[in-house]
Amino acid sequence: QVQLVESGGGLVQAGGSLRLSCVASGGTFSIMSWFRQTPGKDREFVASIYSSGGGRQYTDSVKGRFTISRDNAKNTVYLQMNSLKPEDTAAYYCAANSFQSYSPQLWRYWGQGTQVTVSS
Repeated sequence: QVQLVESGGGLVQAGGSLRLSCVASGGTFSIMSWFRQTPGKDREFVASIYSSGGGRQYTDSVKGRFTISRDNAKNTVYLQMNSLKPEDTAAYYCAANSFQSYSPQLWRYWGQGTQVTVSS
């Protein structure tokens, strides 16, 4: 069956960097993405990338700071997060799908999440 396993979260000071990884198994996916969620709020889109490595999209609040990439040979998608801010604190989730959507309800496969905490 399909599995998405995230890693790389942790505690970092504001201005620091983290790189999240998501290893996919059990399938091939046209598009993969990262979403994030804080307690009491809806899960929000962060970034997505097609299997070709193109078509990258980002939510406005992370443009210029985050970079999504993928290594198809390793079935892995990455999220490089630089210049982190306290408002980036959230649980980050990897997702996979056959089409792009900003709505988390339309993504079929999800990882378990990894926590990112940015201290001020």
